[in-house]
Amino acid sequence: MNKNFILWHSKKSELHKYKERPFFHEREVWFTSVGANIGFESDGKGDESIVILKKFNNETLWGSILTSTKKFGIYYFTFRHGEN
Repeated sequence: MNKNFILWHSKKSELHKYKERPFFHEREVWFTSVGANIGFESDGKGDESIVILKKFNNETLWGSILTSTKKFGIYYFTFRHGEN
């Protein structure tokens, strides 16, 4: 599988320039850029929605990406928000 690490690295470099860090809380939903990952980790599409499950400090969190792809199994949960 070919991954475009150069494209992701340029976007990551731009994101790193922001001096102000976001202030987040547990149970919030944020839009983020996950990008290209190494090995068996899931790659992002570019702009994902993530729910913050656990905040460890002001810069580290444990989150789960929200997806519109329907997946089934014991590790997946489907919910609806609004009309869609």
